[in-house]
Amino acid sequence: MREDVQKRIRKTLAKNHACYVLITCDEPTEDGEMQVEMTYEGDATVAAYLLQGATSFMEEEQDEDNDYEMPDHNKVHHL
Repeated sequence: MREDVQKRIRKTLAKNHACYVLITCDEPTEDGEMQVEMTYEGDATVAAYLLQGATSFMEEEQDEDNDYEMPDHNKVHHL
C-alpha cells in the first residue's frame, strides 16, 4: 500500500513540475535508526539545486530560531 501512495505522489508531482525531490523517513526504531528514502524526477542538476536551496532555507530558519534569547530562568545549563 505504501508503494501505491508513493507512486500516486510521484505521478501527481510529475504532472505539475519540471523537477521535484521527494524525501521520506520512517519513525526511528528503539535504537535510533531511521529509514530514509529519496527520489527525484527531472534533471539531476536541477534536483541538486533544489536540495541546496532547501538546505540553505532550513539552516536560515534554524539560525533564526537559535537567535531567540530565552529568559535566564528558562535556560538549560549542561553539566
